[in-house]
Amino acid sequence: MTAEAEAGRLRSEADGPGWEVDPDDEWGVAVIATVGRQLKLRREGVGMRAAEFGTAVGYGEDMVYKIEGGKRIPRQDYLARADEVLGAGGLIAATWEDVKRVRYPKRVRELAKLEEQAVEIGVYECTSVHGLLQTPEHARALFEAAQPPYSPEDVERMVAARMARQTVFERDPAPSLHYVLEEAVVRRRVGGRMVCRAQLERLLEVGRFRNVTLQIMPTETDAHPGVDGKIELLKFPDGSAVGRSDGAFNGRPTTDPKQLRILELRYGTIRAQALPPRESLAFIEHVLGET
Repeated sequence: MTAEAEAGRLRSEADGPGWEVDPDDEWGVAVIATVGRQLKLRREGVGMRAAEFGTAVGYGEDMVYKIEGGKRIPRQDYLARADEVLGAGGLIAATWEDVKRVRYPKRVRELAKLEEQAVEIGVYECTSVHGLLQTPEHARALFEAAQPPYSPEDVERMVAARMARQTVFERDPAPSLHYVLEEAVVRRRVGGRMVCRAQLERLLEVGRFRNVTLQIMPTETDAHPGVDGKIELLKFPDGSAVGRSDGAFNGRPTTDPKQLRILELRYGTIRAQALPPRESLAFIEHVLGET
């Protein structure tokens, strides 16, 4: 293989095989720095230069330095290849268990943690399909539409983070999940016809889960308490709760009982005005037939 071909084969910084570390994420920074130091010590311990090691694992020298310096989050395949090349006997590959916990932005991890703990989740969405209900293609189309645009790497990272949150549907015992989506949300052709059809099919699938209630708010309806924006309510086993609304309390999360009662009243009114679950699924099937 020629030098030019070899250089083309290696994945480099521009190819985005790693993720940037959020400097404000103290725990994430500590984990990635520790993994990077372990990689560097083992590489130097076997007498390999960064360029040589990069060639062996299929990554560019620049990426090796960034990962070892704690500046980039390594992907699972990097750690697996490094384990083989350095003869670590599975110790490097095992660090993925720690790395995967910090590969997503801090705010996403915090949200996912709350969703994992909640016994009941209630959501009203008026602008887009809720993240827990999105297909990967739908989520990708939304992220790619952002302005200023995200890098391709950031898009894939955010899609992966959003999909990881959907393990909430696999929990046992299952939480009680309630969703109200505006009609315009399910009609908008995000990502084109095929992506739209797949998203509608996913809504029908989730809407039939025994622990999920999915409702549609018709466009031709009177004003309701959700016209100010999204509402989210999460309730936990110990009786505590957290909620937020775009149109209340400056959009900030709240645990204050009085404010939570206001959000619950608004959300209850929205659910009462929306189509019943069975009619909502029939409506989605109708939209799917038109798509």
